[in-house]
Amino acid sequence: MKRKLIGPRLTFLAATTAALAYWPVACAGHGVQQQQVASAAASSPATIASTPNLSILPHPAFAYAETGRSSASIADIAEKAAPSVVNVASSRTIRRTREEMPFFKDPFFRQFFGPGFAPGEQGPEERHQEHGLGSGVIVNDGIVLTNNHVIEGADEIKVTTSDKREFSAKVLGTDAKSDVAVLKLQGDTKGLVPIKIGDSSRLRLGDVVLAIGDPFGVGETVTMGIVSAKGRANVGIAAYEDFIQTDAAINPGNSGGALVDMDGELVGINTAILSRSGGNVGIGFAIPTNMAQPIMKALIDHGKVVRGWLGVGIQDIDQELASAMKLHDTHGVLISDVMPNSPGAKAGLKSGDVVVKFNGMTMDSTGAFRNAVAAAGTGATVKLDLLRDGKAMTLDAKLGELPPDQAQAGQGGAQGESGSVLEGLTLDDLTPNLRRKLDVPSSVKSGAVVEQLDPDSPAANAGLRPGDVIVEIDHQAVTDVGKFKELYSKAKDRALLRVVRDGRSFFVVVHR
Repeated sequence: MKRKLIGPRLTFLAATTAALAYWPVACAGHGVQQQQVASAAASSPATIASTPNLSILPHPAFAYAETGRSSASIADIAEKAAPSVVNVASSRTIRRTREEMPFFKDPFFRQFFGPGFAPGEQGPEERHQEHGLGSGVIVNDGIVLTNNHVIEGADEIKVTTSDKREFSAKVLGTDAKSDVAVLKLQGDTKGLVPIKIGDSSRLRLGDVVLAIGDPFGVGETVTMGIVSAKGRANVGIAAYEDFIQTDAAINPGNSGGALVDMDGELVGINTAILSRSGGNVGIGFAIPTNMAQPIMKALIDHGKVVRGWLGVGIQDIDQELASAMKLHDTHGVLISDVMPNSPGAKAGLKSGDVVVKFNGMTMDSTGAFRNAVAAAGTGATVKLDLLRDGKAMTLDAKLGELPPDQAQAGQGGAQGESGSVLEGLTLDDLTPNLRRKLDVPSSVKSGAVVEQLDPDSPAANAGLRPGDVIVEIDHQAVTDVGKFKELYSKAKDRALLRVVRDGRSFFVVVHR
């Protein structure tokens, strides 16, 4: 099943059987040795024969790639890994009443269908099948690793192997937060070839990788590229992200397929592409095996993934925040909020702290910090190196279990006592009435509520919205609009505001 976010959009790579689109793909490349040959040939025809240690590779030149031990044929690597890649076909039944269909909502047509189609009456139920195609990788005896979105909501799953055997598959577990799913093949799995799982942390930028999938059930497809980036987070595909980015051509239907290194070992599960058209443009994402493997083990052993939880709000540090908070650079993760009675609160964390290391690992992004906390697991005691008011300190925190659902407060319209306009910003005191309407958490004792703001004002440019509750200016509490005026007037070129929105807090910098 194919899902997209529009322009530029992230396209999940499971294809629907209803429509198959084809895009022309161009690939050009030259190995270093081939360039040397071309250069030598240009200088003199005799140079090639006389140049020592210069071998002429068969065409195409990129059919061979250097590994740490020896030259390996791309074809040999693909032949080794491809039998482990399977096609995953899913189907689900969609049920809806005729009352839910646009055609039957038209009063003109209702008169032709008699009783059961009056407004408010449901009428007969209609069912239809939706089908999707994706890929998967055999990683153990009868165990297939794929993406959650490939089989999400499926009533029936069929897996076809490279030797054209077809199996029914049972879902052992899914994890939507990382987009990982594990299947168990039913029946005689003798002769199937599990792939060897490699260490994705060993990948370096520029390493050659192969993307292998079985997108439409017509057989494996193999494309080649390099590792373009590692540790890609905040892409918007899943809650927990640590993607390998590659320019290996990945096309619809390849979701759940294998990303393999030059040893033929699995290093990633292909998941999505960034594209305006839906076709490959050289920006693909794969879940690294070092992230997928422990999730797979948890799903097999327990049917679910139990992640560590600190109970804090976090945000990345840009140059504006670093300057306002008098930090030397943008390294670290800013603690924007600490939930009452959470593991973070019990450890002594405070809003405004900057975590620079987690168990000795440098933290440079919220994605890396979120993954590190989750992977540490429930009950683990972790060491946090942080900066508080410019001073280095260390805290130990015992992690709890991530709640299955994080409650988010709703947002309503802002009304209340008469306010004042400050540089295009209209504020009200946080009254009991506003607290109820905005569903402000009880942990927020007081503040100033943004009622209106000029779209061209500094506050709007900083990202403030109506309904936001300003609780701090430059680390000092805002008790009401009067206190906001007092603190804001003391700010010089800019003011550092802590804001609560939808039950969560974050920092913004407003330039005066």
